Amino acid sequence: MKILVTGGAGFIGSNIADAFIAAGHKVVIIDNLSSGKLRNVNKKAKFYQVDIRDIGKVNDVFKRERFDVINHHAAQIDVRKSVQDPIFDAQVNVLGTLNLLENCVKHKVKKVIFASSGGVMYGECGKNPPTETIPANPLSPYGVSKHTTEVYLRYYAATYGLKYLVFRYGNVYGPRQDPHGEAGVVAIFIQRIMSNAEINIFGNGKQLRDYVFVGDVVRANLRGLQKGLNEIINIGTQKASSVNTLFDELSLITGYSRKAIYKPPRLGELQKSFLNAGKAKKILGWQSIVSFKEGLAKTVEYFKNNR
Repeated sequence: MKILVTGGAGFIGSNIADAFIAAGHKVVIIDNLSSGKLRNVNKKAKFYQVDIRDIGKVNDVFKRERFDVINHHAAQIDVRKSVQDPIFDAQVNVLGTLNLLENCVKHKVKKVIFASSGGVMYGECGKNPPTETIPANPLSPYGVSKHTTEVYLRYYAATYGLKYLVFRYGNVYGPRQDPHGEAGVVAIFIQRIMSNAEINIFGNGKQLRDYVFVGDVVRANLRGLQKGLNEIINIGTQKASSVNTLFDELSLITGYSRKAIYKPPRLGELQKSFLNAGKAKKILGWQSIVSFKEGLAKTVEYFKNNR
């Protein structure tokens, strides 16, 4: 297949692009490098430094390359940024995506795989991890933009026959995660540990998240090339780990001896977020196989080798 990976210079997208290439597919990457890194781009991929909002340049890439599948990971992913500037968030995540979808129809792309978010869709979780049948309830502009794209994908499927697969990710972590800007807590903690700097935990540290290793996410995307027709699927471990547990595990792995500094809780932060991944197993034959401890160890090793 010939696959376009948008955001392919970023954390998740670059790992997926590598796997597609290793599996024998032809890969083209577009990324505006606003947060992605050129060093993450696989040398066997064809790279265009293009913003997904650029109507002319995106059309040129589609016309020249003729893709079978679009793997769409380019996005504005900072929830706080979306609250501060919801117009910018919508310009990138909604209008940018519509630009891609219009080109998919125009140039007869067969399928779109879209990176959505489980954490922003389900809100505060109860005793059991939510399934995809729970009504979406996004409470940030970022979440609204992700949900809006899911609805647009249904429209394009019904109107034009464009096939899609939506992945609602848990808290993805692993090699190449950026500890700066809109980074996840795992990368931030490791970076500060490497510098022997103090680590801040907001609230009591009992906030629970579904941390899923990027290698597991990559496997889901590989399977999604052949399976999952017009579906929304959670990608997570079905387990919730606290920020305190994350800190303790990283301290054990690295020998970090400083105590965490507890700060006032962040307004509106979820206390519990995890995902039911039963549908992924049923449709894709996928489940998370990398344990939290193993994934953290691999991530620490990456940071040690790429300081």
